[in-house]
Amino acid sequence: MFKGGYKGKILFVDLSKKEAKVHELSEEEAYKYIGGSGLGALYLNRLSGPETDPLGSDNPLIFMTGPLTGTKVPLSGRHQVITRSPLTGILGEADAGGYWGAMLKRAGFDGVIVAGASEKPVYLWVHDGSVEIRDASHIWGLDTYEADEAIRKETDSKMVAACIGPAGEKRVLIAGIMHDGRDARAAARCGVGAVMGSKSLKAIAVYGEEPISVADEDGLNKSLKEMGPIIVKEGKGLGKYGTAGAIVTIEKVGDLPVKNWVEGKFEGVEKISGQKMVESILTGRFYCASCLVGCGRKVRVASGRYAPVDGAGPEYESLAMLGALNLVDNLEALAKATELCNRYGLDTISTGAVIGFAIEAFERGLLTEEDTNGVKLKWGDPDIVIRLVEEIGEAKGLGRLLGLGVKRISEKLGGLACELAIHVKGLEFPAHDPRAYNSLGLAYATSNRGACHLQGFTHVFERSLTMPDLGFDEVQDRFGIEGKGELVAKLQDLMCLYDSLKICKFTLFAGVKLRHILQWFNLVTGWGVDLVHFMKTGERIFNLKRMYNVRMGISRKDDTLPPRILTLKRGVGGAADNLPPLNYMLADYYRYRGWDEFGIPTVEKLEELGLTKEFQ
Repeated sequence: MFKGGYKGKILFVDLSKKEAKVHELSEEEAYKYIGGSGLGALYLNRLSGPETDPLGSDNPLIFMTGPLTGTKVPLSGRHQVITRSPLTGILGEADAGGYWGAMLKRAGFDGVIVAGASEKPVYLWVHDGSVEIRDASHIWGLDTYEADEAIRKETDSKMVAACIGPAGEKRVLIAGIMHDGRDARAAARCGVGAVMGSKSLKAIAVYGEEPISVADEDGLNKSLKEMGPIIVKEGKGLGKYGTAGAIVTIEKVGDLPVKNWVEGKFEGVEKISGQKMVESILTGRFYCASCLVGCGRKVRVASGRYAPVDGAGPEYESLAMLGALNLVDNLEALAKATELCNRYGLDTISTGAVIGFAIEAFERGLLTEEDTNGVKLKWGDPDIVIRLVEEIGEAKGLGRLLGLGVKRISEKLGGLACELAIHVKGLEFPAHDPRAYNSLGLAYATSNRGACHLQGFTHVFERSLTMPDLGFDEVQDRFGIEGKGELVAKLQDLMCLYDSLKICKFTLFAGVKLRHILQWFNLVTGWGVDLVHFMKTGERIFNLKRMYNVRMGISRKDDTLPPRILTLKRGVGGAADNLPPLNYMLADYYRYRGWDEFGIPTVEKLEELGLTKEFQ
């Protein structure tokens, strides 16, 4: 019996059979894998394999909360979506904030696993410990904002929906899952929206009023009373300007992607900053469940060629990938492009990436006006970005090709196209350049879902943060080499914990230390684990994911970076001449991990982590 933090129930829905069952969550497995990303990876490993078609009915789509989700713990309004990615063919996962995860727990469940596929469009209505499979034919084809409004009228005004748009319906491989209607909290990466579309599942709407138990509520309240004011104070800048508040600094140090990762400076950066947004189109802030920071943007463009825009504003990643990567510095146009991505249900990171790829491919003659329906693709044109977002979202014209992601596009075009495709394991780079932070190169190469800054979050420890609890007493040298294997491995393990507890990583910028996270975890669950056990759990989760990918054929050959990142010095900017020394760092990383020369966890490592039975 759980003391706190868990409902102890997983909802399992088979859309092929139109059946729903409740599975009891094992306390032993929760103790070993926590929740969120950890438990999701465990279930994915058991329910899928190399034979699983990512867009077939046998691929499970897993939504998981963590023990902190829905509690008073600050910035814990998050959940994870896990599946085999149709974009990469390996483990796919996407993280989202908002209110959906907290509401699912109040509806009585720690997670939802969707199997099978419906013959006609449906949505799930999960409420008060029960689920209904409802017809969605009348909302199929609606964008995510419209679908959310329609479902709300049919269910409850307080419900929260996880919803796909036309991109997911059409199985666009860079489609995501949107939440919270116009506030547009996105589980965007790895094509999870395409998997949802392949099941003819338009949405999962949730509502409930069940309390979420905490083992030591008095102890938690005491801790939060102490930390609350600190979080508000330290997170003030992030709340005021959002994630884009740092974009000018990011450009200055050479971390911003510019012109499909070719250039090191972007003159228009101040025009698309969080500060500029406050001065112009910002109308309010969005706070996820239990959040004290409010970094989410609400924007409005009421007039002009890019009107109307009214809803979630662009975050740093959207502005960098749709904007700087394509040399676009028109903030209103980028707000429009972001809203279109939200409505279609597209990953703004991958969407910006494929557009940048297309412009350079056109410039180099790999795409022609015949491919673009007579349109000349060029840098710095916001109308071209918006046009291509629409074509990708509707899977028409050039968008049919671009929706495949840069790896598959380059394979279809052949020749030099592979040189322009900036990805790891099929997942497009997010908006941080490994030439600015050496650890980021190693983290991208070894991330379990493909290129991802959040699965290691190492660059912030080479920029401004320290973590004495893990032995990092000083800010790390971003151009250094020694010790990067240990740095990346430890922080990847730590981020697995964040993704399994389901707590926002921005707590790191708000005065929250590792000891606070561990304390809150123990106060909520009543388990009383120490730091050594805690970090060993993170290591277990990371190795579980790696072994799943090993089953899919991943090894050392895949732990690499694109040639452009390894060999092209940009010559200007804050990291003008640095190139990440990947091979040296990778060898160091494998040794620290206890993996063999092929990047595969050894039998001894699996035994140490209690993973042997999962991979016999």
